[in-house]
Amino acid sequence: MGRDHSPTGKVPSPQNGATSPVWTDQKRRIPRSVSPDPQLSAEQAYIDFAYECLDATRRAAEGVRDTVMHEAGGTFQARHERDVIWDRVASRLAQLELGDTALLFGRIDTDGEGRSDEPPDAHAPPVGDPAPDGAESFYIGRMSVADRAQNPVVVDWRAPVAEPFYRASGSDPMGLVRRRHFAIRGRSLLGMDDELFGSAAEALDHGSVQGHGALVAALEERRSGKLSDIVATIQGEQDEVIRAPLAGVLVVQGGPGTGKTVVALHRAAYLLYTHRFPLEGQGVLVVGPNRLFLSYIDQVLPSLGEAGVHTAVIGDLIPDTRVAITESLPVARIKGDLRMVPLLRKAVKDRQRALREPLVVPFGLQRLRLSVAESREIVADVRRRVRHHNAGRRQVEERVFSRLAERSRQPISPEDLRSRIRNNDEVRYALEWMWPVLSASDLLNDLYSSRALLASAAGDRLTADELDLLVSPRHDDPSKRVWAFGDAPILDEALVRLGPRPNRRDSDVIRTYGHILVDEAQDLSPMELRSLSRRSLGGSMTVVGDIAQATSPWAHDSWDDVIDALPKRRPSVRVELSTGYRLPGPIMDLAARLLPLAAPDLEPPTSIRELGSEPVIDQVNDGPGEPEFDEVLVGAVQREVSAVGQGSVAVVCTGSALARCEAALTKAGVSFGRATRHGLDQQVTVVEVRMVKGLELDAVIVVEPADILEADDRGAQALYVALTRATQRLSLVHQRPLPAVLVG
Repeated sequence: MGRDHSPTGKVPSPQNGATSPVWTDQKRRIPRSVSPDPQLSAEQAYIDFAYECLDATRRAAEGVRDTVMHEAGGTFQARHERDVIWDRVASRLAQLELGDTALLFGRIDTDGEGRSDEPPDAHAPPVGDPAPDGAESFYIGRMSVADRAQNPVVVDWRAPVAEPFYRASGSDPMGLVRRRHFAIRGRSLLGMDDELFGSAAEALDHGSVQGHGALVAALEERRSGKLSDIVATIQGEQDEVIRAPLAGVLVVQGGPGTGKTVVALHRAAYLLYTHRFPLEGQGVLVVGPNRLFLSYIDQVLPSLGEAGVHTAVIGDLIPDTRVAITESLPVARIKGDLRMVPLLRKAVKDRQRALREPLVVPFGLQRLRLSVAESREIVADVRRRVRHHNAGRRQVEERVFSRLAERSRQPISPEDLRSRIRNNDEVRYALEWMWPVLSASDLLNDLYSSRALLASAAGDRLTADELDLLVSPRHDDPSKRVWAFGDAPILDEALVRLGPRPNRRDSDVIRTYGHILVDEAQDLSPMELRSLSRRSLGGSMTVVGDIAQATSPWAHDSWDDVIDALPKRRPSVRVELSTGYRLPGPIMDLAARLLPLAAPDLEPPTSIRELGSEPVIDQVNDGPGEPEFDEVLVGAVQREVSAVGQGSVAVVCTGSALARCEAALTKAGVSFGRATRHGLDQQVTVVEVRMVKGLELDAVIVVEPADILEADDRGAQALYVALTRATQRLSLVHQRPLPAVLVG
């Protein structure tokens, strides 16, 4: 670094020092129609050079891939080496595939301390706008790119040298004299935004928001139905979360629009870059609240060059099961309670039983006998010796056949006896009764179908009414049963108690991860948190959420309860994101009225978008000649579609109002989609309020806020979620009176 005229080195200073900001139309990000600015032209030349280097790197990787592909035969070692090379090259090519996203997005000019005095590289073209006198320039992008001499051309945004790009401020410049943000579409530079530090910026007022022009332009772009990365506009408080140490549990409280979800995803990419070994081998797990959410975020990590992160809902983590059913609130609360842990422990113990009658087995002219007392002794002995239930089955068999062999008048080994009588119906029945091999689905299917089994396992931990709520019909094939979401952590707990089945050790194993990232953690039950904790290899976790948006049956009002259920190998760290970027000020002001009900101890985030459209209130008035509900709703949808152009529009309502809203739009010929596990695939979407959490849309129409507020005891939190999904426009359609808290 530091070579004159090199792609990342020092460039001679212009005559007049640092320049003033240069930015094209910030909202539309269109190129100027006048003659090109010399600075823009210089930076465009640099960008072109960076892409040339990237293309050369891609061609080299493709050459290696083609060579490996056409090689065949050889020793086992040679074939193995080719497979390893192929996997690495394929991974590298995936990282180099940018699609329509820009390679570069910024540049920093440092004060030049510690720069090299090496002579200039003759092969590096003199491109790039000159830096202030004595400064050293670094171009920041999505990945590191080098030229043919392996001089760095683009610095990966996760590298330590890039940290000042996100964190430098007027009070702490971190060695910067200038920070520049680029607006790039494809490979074309549209504009740039400069921030000056030190003597060059004495007369400038630098706030907490850096790259304001680039940030506002990004915030005002329409939403596509997929979450986008923010790598070009990460703010200081967000960067602190992203670059926080790997060890321990990091808890991030973030109000609506603070970017907590996308920040968490960038943290996953940063940790994989910084701690490639050991995380690449151990794995990184991202857990979301539902599959719609996973579809919504699925573009972020690949766009950052990290496609190997495992994303899942908790139900996906249970092997050989399908989880897809939503249960009533009372049932969900029981299943999420930690009382299920001793219940499962006792349920497993109840399947380790002495015989009810002696086992008598014909063997030649003999009858071999195992008494009830002997079976009780065997069960008790094995129970003391094994940690996992399924591991005890073989020991039970060994003891049973040993006792029976002792009864034979003709000397015979237990192994020989086993081979001769193991298929006897009486023997098989006895072994299955004493110590059956069970899957988690087997255990829970039997348990739920029998109130007697439930009562025995629960003891006095559950009331009679609670037991009745857990009873459900037995399925003939437990492996094909569709389970409720609340069953997932119970199945997981059962899997731990049971252990792997013989010959099923690979499928029954619980995988652990080097780092686990959990979104909407405030909604997880104690059982779900327990399930996630056991998957943490070293106690490294990042949990993000917002107490004010806690809407689940096990919603937490404090992070203390969440932290208590997580690994405690190191003290946990809590941080709060306090700046809102998504919501315009008027929308945030309306939503903030709910905070005294939703989360009295929290302050609303400070919105940097002070201006914006005021929320629109569409009231359905009773009386002759007044528009009916359907007409008002359709009119609101058409108005918002017209206002946002190609942007996204969501109609948010309670589950009971879904059919009515959909019927109104269908009758009016308005095309719309539904929120599914595959995402939002149309411009207009009708979505139940419980599914909208975590999403961003250009315009949101909230139907009957009073119904949402009164739906259950977390209604205030649900309405707060609904009101804070819009990035541009918010409408309320109501026939019932608006909740008083919104009117005031």
